[in-house]
Amino acid sequence: MPRVSSINRKIPLWKVEEVAELTDLLKKHRVLAIIDRDRLPTTYIQMARKIFSNNIVIKAAKKKLIEIALEKTGVRNEELFKLLQGQNLYLFTNMNPFQLAMALNENKLYTYYKPGDVVESDIVIYEGNTGLPPGPILSTFGKLKIPVRPQGNSIWVVKDTVVARKGDRVTPELSSILRKLGMALKEVKIKIKAVYDSGTLIYGEKLFLNIGEYEDEVLRAFKNAFALAAEIAWPIPEVLELSIRKAYLTAIALACEAGFVTPETAEAVLRTAIAKAIAVAEAIAPHAPELGLGAKHVQVEAEVRRVGEEKKAEEKEKEKKEEVSEEDLSAGLSALFG
Repeated sequence: MPRVSSINRKIPLWKVEEVAELTDLLKKHRVLAIIDRDRLPTTYIQMARKIFSNNIVIKAAKKKLIEIALEKTGVRNEELFKLLQGQNLYLFTNMNPFQLAMALNENKLYTYYKPGDVVESDIVIYEGNTGLPPGPILSTFGKLKIPVRPQGNSIWVVKDTVVARKGDRVTPELSSILRKLGMALKEVKIKIKAVYDSGTLIYGEKLFLNIGEYEDEVLRAFKNAFALAAEIAWPIPEVLELSIRKAYLTAIALACEAGFVTPETAEAVLRTAIAKAIAVAEAIAPHAPELGLGAKHVQVEAEVRRVGEEKKAEEKEKEKKEEVSEEDLSAGLSALFG
């Protein structure tokens, strides 16, 4: 059912004009963001308009008028209409809604705490010159237990003092002192109720993405996919190179175990044979000390280990050169995510 009343009555011209303007904005922009206007200072809106230049249009409108404009453009989404309750601002744009939300969140604005506000983080009045002249304000410093002393024509704070902890409520005295000291510490947070993007309604809490978490997930998925592709020898050059190397190493290990000697396996087979011989000697030595195996094989064992360590180091160096490094992956993912 259309929301426009069928009663024949004269509609004020300004309402007709505003509905026409809102309808035109909805037709020109694919994204409508509903912003909670409650306690949002005008300075934030001015900042947003300046940052985004011609990419956004922000307007205030009465609930009924924006509903009519939406219906004129063919939108009849009951969930969306419910979100129009309360004091709202309407942002029209063609930007990606996730980029819009992140950009609005990154560009912060700070204002002064008012009496009754809840402190977001500890507030510290630091040692030094306040620039305030001595007078009745000294009693306010006293109530807040901030040690001060008059010096010349100014009040000096004697030492760093925590005047409020996170979660405390701001008193009138603290609000007054912070304002006089020019300490605008309250972060202005924009609350996007939802965005309506070409027929899709996305609630505000779903708009803020943890990019680092997504990068880690993509990197992990890539590494798992690459490992699986190498295991099944997926026929692409990057994977086959690793698959062939794995097959070669497996073949060498099997040859060593079987004692199969070729020019390529001779060294590895001999190292394996020597290692097995040393293990046998160590097992026999306690039972046949007259053979002197405990002393003779020590030098041989050390040499075998040295050669083995050098070989392992060479293999690791080759693997390091051949594999895709995490730094390269991270750089690629960073470029992907901007």
